[in-house]
Amino acid sequence: MSNVSHAPFIIAVAQAAPVFLDRAASLEKACELIVDAGHAGARLIVFPAAFIPGYPAWVWAIPPGETKVLSELYTHWLINAVSVPGEATDRLCRIAQRARINVVMGLNERSTEGSGATCYNTLLYIDAQGQILGKHRSLVLSGAERLVWAQGDGSTLQVHKMPFGKISGLIGGEHYLPLARYALYAWGTQIYIAASWVHGEPWLSTLRHIAKEGDVFVIGSGIILRKDDIPDGHQFKQFWTPDMGAWISSGDSVIVNPDGEFIAGPLREQEATLYAQIDPRQSSGAKWMLDVAGHAARPDIFQLTICSDPHPLIQTQEAKSERGGETLLHTKTNDKT
Repeated sequence: MSNVSHAPFIIAVAQAAPVFLDRAASLEKACELIVDAGHAGARLIVFPAAFIPGYPAWVWAIPPGETKVLSELYTHWLINAVSVPGEATDRLCRIAQRARINVVMGLNERSTEGSGATCYNTLLYIDAQGQILGKHRSLVLSGAERLVWAQGDGSTLQVHKMPFGKISGLIGGEHYLPLARYALYAWGTQIYIAASWVHGEPWLSTLRHIAKEGDVFVIGSGIILRKDDIPDGHQFKQFWTPDMGAWISSGDSVIVNPDGEFIAGPLREQEATLYAQIDPRQSSGAKWMLDVAGHAARPDIFQLTICSDPHPLIQTQEAKSERGGETLLHTKTNDKT
C-alpha cells in the first residue's frame, strides 16, 4: 500500500472503568480519554471490550434462576446500549476527527435488526477523519456471556486499513479459535487487538503466543472493574462473595511486539492509559523465517473457507410483477446495520 506510512508511531491503551451502565457518562469519559491521547501524540487509542456502557460482570455472579434480578439488569443494560450508527457513535467520530486519532472502541451494541432487543459484544473501528471503518461482533461467547449476548456472523470478521498499516481484532473466547486468528494473519493484520474480560495467566502468555505466531503487534486491552465502581443500588452486588476483594477485574492491559516481548505493561489494578511506540516494519521483518499464513501455510494440505455473508434475521418477499403467469419476486431485508 503506497499510502501507508512505515514510520514508528505511538499507541495508547485506555485501561479505564466506564461509568457503570451509564451510556452518556461512559461516552463522555471516553471522549476525554481520546482527546488526552491525541494531545499525547498517539495515533491510535484502544478501549476495553464493552466499555460503553460496561461489561456485564453480573453474569458470572448471579445464578440463572434469579430471573427477576437478571431481567432488571438486562433492561437497564439494553436501554444504555449503543446503536451503530447512532448518536453515540456520531459523537465518537467527531471527537476522533477533532483529536486526529484512530479509535477502537468496545461497545455493548444494540442490534437494529429484528426485535431490537438483542445485544452483541462489538469492537468499533473509527479512523482519524471521523469515519466508521467497520465493526466486529464476537463470533463466540464464553460461558455465562451467552445469557446476554448473541453471536455475530462472518460478515464482521474483517481487517481494516489505517494510515499506519492493517488492524483487526478479536474479543474474549475468540482468541482461542485458531482459524479466526489465522484468517486475520492471512489478511495481513499487523496490529492485532486482543480485547477480553480475562486477565493474569495464562492470558498474558496467550498474548505473547499470538504476537509470535502471527508476527503481529498485540494490543491487549483489559477490563478493570472494582466493587466501588458499581452503584450500591444494583442488587447484584450482594451476589459477590465478601472475600473477593476490591477488584472484580484487574485489567492487565499490555502491548506486545512481534517477538512476543512486553513493550508496555502489564498494567494491573490501576486506571491509566498505557503508551508505547511501535515500528510497523517489525511485523514483517521476521516473516522470512516463518510466515504461518504465507510461505509456510501449505495450501496444498490445509485450506480455510470463510463464510462472510451476513445473515439477517428477517427477509421478506414481495410480488413485483407478472409476465405470462410468472411472478417475479424481489427479496429485501430489515438489516439496517
